[in-house]
Amino acid sequence: MSTPPTWFASPADAAARLGESGYLADAATATTAYLAGALEKPLLLEGPAGVGKTELAKAVARATGADLVRLQCYEGLDEARALYEWNYKKQLLRIQAANAGGGPEGGGVDWDATHDDIFSDEFLLTRPLLTAIRREEPTVLLIDEVDKTDIEVEGLLLEVLSDFQVTIPELGTVTATRRPFVVLTSNASRELSEAVKRRCLYLHLDYPDAAREHEILQQQVPDLDDRIAEQVVATVARLRELELKKAPSIAESVDWARTLIALEIRDLDSTAIRDTLSAVLKHKSDHERAVKELKLNRA
Repeated sequence: MSTPPTWFASPADAAARLGESGYLADAATATTAYLAGALEKPLLLEGPAGVGKTELAKAVARATGADLVRLQCYEGLDEARALYEWNYKKQLLRIQAANAGGGPEGGGVDWDATHDDIFSDEFLLTRPLLTAIRREEPTVLLIDEVDKTDIEVEGLLLEVLSDFQVTIPELGTVTATRRPFVVLTSNASRELSEAVKRRCLYLHLDYPDAAREHEILQQQVPDLDDRIAEQVVATVARLRELELKKAPSIAESVDWARTLIALEIRDLDSTAIRDTLSAVLKHKSDHERAVKELKLNRA
């Protein structure tokens, strides 16, 4: 039996290489990323939107030189969009061509031969799950926002998550020759099944503490003045304490910092916060609540 590929040599190696790729991983994240590769188990990332779940999968791909295959989940996602489907139009054309070229008396060709022909790889349209399973190159499979799908879709994932294989009735079982690094993300809008959770390593990602968010801002917005960075981190932390429809994520913090640089704002006072709040809050009710709670009304 061949030795499975090593994604990271150690948790420290994972932290260092993810950092070089632009993702600042804390100890828990680096350790779990290392274990997901070493144990060849899918990694389930759960937490609020915008804390870096999807970005972690992208960072693993960048850090390891792997290709990223992404399945974006949504309500109504089905097997044809997640696993595979047959190219029915092409199959029909082949059947018509086979019948047209029948025997000398115009009879059709043998159906078994035609069946074996049209249910072959030539007529198979692979979707993200099957694509990732069939690849021989290092691959990161991102199953993004799995909580947005119907619960029935989780059944489609079990075979992939357990055995890294897909069963196609007409062709048989396709087993991964090189297991992908699988990352599932969830915003916890609904509870995932225990069957899915059992097959995964689990990591909850939350908003970073002030020191780490400051470090992220310095990395992502290198031109940002250190004093402004501290003000952004402190103000975002205050906003997250409010009962908002959508609390600002790390991405919004970065956008806000870039906005302040573009406007050449060197002090995040009440006027500056009020005038640039739209870069951070994306709902009218949240904007109004922040203005009220932070006392940002114009004098």
